[in-house]
Amino acid sequence: MTPGRRSVATLVAATVANLPFGTLYAFSVFLKPMEALLGATRAEMSFVFGLATVTLTLGMNFAPQLYRRLSPASLAIACGLSSGAGLWLAASAPSIVQFTLGYGVLFGPGAGVLFIVGQQAVNQTVGKRRGLANGYVVSLYPLGAMLGAPLFGWSIQAFGVQPTLAGLGVVVLAACAIAAVLLRAAKIQMLDASSTEVAEGRLGGTFYLLTAVFFLAAAAGLTVLSQAAAIVQAYGGVAALAVGATTFITGAVGAARIAGGWLVDHAAAARVGVGAHACSLAGALILTLIPTPGTAVLGLSLIGVGYGIVSGLAAGAIAQYWHKNQFGLVASRLYIAWCAAAISLPVIAGALFDRTGSYASAMWVAAGINVLGMLTARMLPSVKIRGA
Repeated sequence: MTPGRRSVATLVAATVANLPFGTLYAFSVFLKPMEALLGATRAEMSFVFGLATVTLTLGMNFAPQLYRRLSPASLAIACGLSSGAGLWLAASAPSIVQFTLGYGVLFGPGAGVLFIVGQQAVNQTVGKRRGLANGYVVSLYPLGAMLGAPLFGWSIQAFGVQPTLAGLGVVVLAACAIAAVLLRAAKIQMLDASSTEVAEGRLGGTFYLLTAVFFLAAAAGLTVLSQAAAIVQAYGGVAALAVGATTFITGAVGAARIAGGWLVDHAAAARVGVGAHACSLAGALILTLIPTPGTAVLGLSLIGVGYGIVSGLAAGAIAQYWHKNQFGLVASRLYIAWCAAAISLPVIAGALFDRTGSYASAMWVAAGINVLGMLTARMLPSVKIRGA
């Protein structure tokens, strides 16, 4: 297989595998049906989402050790089996405990491992416009949610929430099997053996600065992605508007991630980061100052777009600042910030809603976070400093 075809096969494999895993970002569609079915509170359901991101992040951080020892095809099959089993367990849950075990504990690790495997494989095969390529890969989660949200909404109405989760498990397993075939055919080498650069090394101060910028954007962005439908309804929107808003917002986040990767190929990372956080800040202020269903959709979209741009920026910046052999390692460590963000403001927002019946306080917190994000992003280096 030629290098060009290998790149295409790798990108297609990453697409097929990560789109169904990206339905994690459509979790808000399951909130009310599962709360009614299990007798769960909003804070408990927010905890399940947060736990899923924790186990997903653990999978990400084990991935560099796994892809050095096992083929990407075998990892894809294993991830499909483990995550599919988690969804089937969640689908049959009679209580919040079993739902938490299936969705929160078992679904996440396979998703995390395969996400980093896909990113590492893409960076081993794509030579030009790596920021754009990495922005595309990280866009697959919100794009998966964009496709999944309306399908879930229809399926829940037609068949119920439990059959919908079980069907998602089947789709995840099938997608991972297809990705395994593509990765095997491409004969992907997960590390460049001819390079003197190693896959381990000191991350340095730039890593922690980039991590801070990413964490601050993700704290606000994941609140939107995990609870978008519920937030729109809390602002007076009907169920159809809530599902439609979730679809639109996740699509906007996906497009913004691609844009963020492209922007970091052409502009200083600091400027991109400041602009992205300013976009999210505008959304948070709209939500707090003009509380209507329409402005809720607009405000949530702006917060999501800002977060999406920072996600694409972060992936593209890793490709600039570190050698391609280090991409999976650096990305897996960076996504610890994503995990921390998921169990911070989203969980707090759920708890505040349970107490007050409103998301207003959470949006004020999000606005403050984005101001801090703008100040932090200004310090990002504007030159390639691989290995810093």
